[in-house]
Amino acid sequence: MAETIVRMESVSKSYWRDQLEIPVLQDINLEIPEGEFLALMGPSGSGKSTLLNLMAGIDRPSTGSVKVAGAELANLGDSDLARWRSDSIGFIFQFYNLMPVLNAFENVELPLLLTKLSSSERRQQVETALSIVGLSDRMKHYPNQLSGGQEQRVAIARAVASDPTLILADEPTGDLDKQSAEDVLELLSRLNKEFGKTIIMVTHDPRAAESANLTHHLDKGELVTK
Repeated sequence: MAETIVRMESVSKSYWRDQLEIPVLQDINLEIPEGEFLALMGPSGSGKSTLLNLMAGIDRPSTGSVKVAGAELANLGDSDLARWRSDSIGFIFQFYNLMPVLNAFENVELPLLLTKLSSSERRQQVETALSIVGLSDRMKHYPNQLSGGQEQRVAIARAVASDPTLILADEPTGDLDKQSAEDVLELLSRLNKEFGKTIIMVTHDPRAAESANLTHHLDKGELVTK
C-alpha cells in the first residue's frame, strides 16, 4: 500500500466580502496516495483552484486539517511554510508565469536560487529538468522565442527541477492548442509513470482528465462521486 501523501479532513474554506461570508469549499475529506495522478474536475467556481492552493499551503482552510507530504500545514509559520513549499511542491500554472527577461535556463533555475545548492548543482538540475521535457536545445531561448507548448514545458521543467514530492497543475492545458495540450499531458503521464511523481491536476476538460489514473469531481464546493 502506498503512503498517503495528501490527507484533508473536514476542510472548509470561506472568504469574506465586507460582512458577507462566501463559502467556497465545504467539509472536504480526501486522501491521495503517493504516486497517484489525480484529476480534479468541476465547473468554474466549484472550488478546484482553492483546493489546490490549500494543498500547496498558499491558502489556509477556515476549518479542518490539511496534511501534505508529512507536514501538518496549520503547524507551520509563514517562513517554515515557504521553506516546506520550496522543498515539497512543484506548481504548474495555466499561463506559464515565466519571466520574460530570463531565458529558459534562467527561468528553470529561479526557484533553485532559494536553495543551498551550489552553482554547479543548480546547473545540473536545470539541465536534467530541461532534458526531461525535451528542451535541451532551447536553454538560451527567451519566452517570446518559444511556442505556447514550449513555454509550458519550460514551466514544467521549473516545477520539477527541485525534485518536489508533489506536483500541482492548475489547468495546465487551458491555454494550449490541441497538439501542444496532448504533448503536455503525455509529459505529465511520463513524470508520473517513469519518475513516480504524484500529480494533482485541476481541469475542466474531460479529455485532459483521461490522462489521469483517477478523477474526482467538485460541485459547488463539495466532492461528489460520479
